[in-house]
Amino acid sequence: MTQPPHDEPTAQSPEELREQVENTRSELGDTVEALAAKTDVKARAQEKAGQVREQVAGVTEQAQAKAAEVAQQAQATAADVAHQAQAKAAGVAHQVQEKLPGTVKDTAARAGERARDKASEAGRLWEEKAPEPVRRHAARSAQLSRDNKRTLLLAGGGAALLWMVLRRRRK
Repeated sequence: MTQPPHDEPTAQSPEELREQVENTRSELGDTVEALAAKTDVKARAQEKAGQVREQVAGVTEQAQAKAAEVAQQAQATAADVAHQAQAKAAGVAHQVQEKLPGTVKDTAARAGERARDKASEAGRLWEEKAPEPVRRHAARSAQLSRDNKRTLLLAGGGAALLWMVLRRRRK
């Protein structure tokens, strides 16, 4: 027979002995279960993959929120810059008009009238000569452009910025 461990008291009765045996079996079962879990590589890998997926989802959510915030700031900045440019252009146009001599203003007015006449003539020719499907497609494209001015301006600005960056890199 083996000696009982020094930290456990020896059983005084068969019932106490059965109880100690049952406790030892339960502890041994828990220990075996823990060891089995540690050796189950597939389950541990799946658990780790789940943790990584949760982390990636969290980072993705944060990145999307940050991207939306940056896009909103860029849109606000672009609107401010456009408004400032429009105000500046209006001021410059007003200054130029004040400094122009009368003859130049008259010539410009006549040229504007001729341009409107030519545009009207071009519109009439378009209506007469262009096939209906082409006119419908052109009208739809024009409406989309009018509806998405801000998007088109941002895309054009982004393309111009990209072109400038690429051009500087080549030098």
